[in-house]
Amino acid sequence: MGLNDIELKKTAILFFDILNGYYHAAEPAAKARMKPMVDSATRLMKAGRDAKIPIFFAKGNHRPDGATSAVLLTDADNRLQPWPNGEVKKGKMPVIAGDTSSDVIPELDPRSDDYYIPKYRWSAFFQTYLDLALRARGIDTVIISGGSTDVGIASTVFSGRDMDYNMIVVSDACATSHDQRAHDLLMELIFPRMGRVCTTDQVIQMIREGKKG
Repeated sequence: MGLNDIELKKTAILFFDILNGYYHAAEPAAKARMKPMVDSATRLMKAGRDAKIPIFFAKGNHRPDGATSAVLLTDADNRLQPWPNGEVKKGKMPVIAGDTSSDVIPELDPRSDDYYIPKYRWSAFFQTYLDLALRARGIDTVIISGGSTDVGIASTVFSGRDMDYNMIVVSDACATSHDQRAHDLLMELIFPRMGRVCTTDQVIQMIREGKKG
C-alpha cells in the first residue's frame, strides 16, 4: 500500500477529548480558536460514518475529588506557566466523570454504537480498552483528531506507534490551547516520523478512495 492508501475495514477514527468541558465551557476567545478544529473534525466524522468506519471517542473521566489524578513535579503547568512560588498544586479538572463536561460535543453526533474510551492519563492507550477494541476488529490504522496536540494527541501518537499501529494525524483537525509553536513543531518535525500527517481534505479523499477489503 502507498502513503495515500487506507483499507477501510482496518481503519478507525479516534476523536481525542473533544468534550463539552474543553470546548463549550471554554472562554469565548479560546472557543473561537478551537472552532476551526471542531469544524474539521465534524467533516471527518461525517466522512467516516458514510464509509462505515468505526468511531472512537477518548474522553477524560476524572473523579470530582481528583483522587485518580497525580501531582507531578514539573517546571510549569499545562499552560506553560511557572508554578506560583515554585509550589506545585493540583488544579480543578475541566472534565468530570458523570458530568456533562465529559460528554462528547454534539457536533460530532455521538451514537450509542460508537466506542467510548474513558481515560485517566494523557495517552488514550494507557490502561484503557482501546488496544483491545481495535485488535478485536482487526484494525491496524488509526486516524486521530482532537486536542491538545502537544498533550494527549502527542502521547497517544507515540503510544500507537510503539504498538505498531499506522497513525494518521489530521493536522487541521487537531489543535492546542497552549502554544501554537508546539502544534506546528509536532506536525512538521515529529509526527511525520511517527506516522502520516494529512489535512482533513486529504484524509477524506483517502476515505473516499479507500480499499473496501
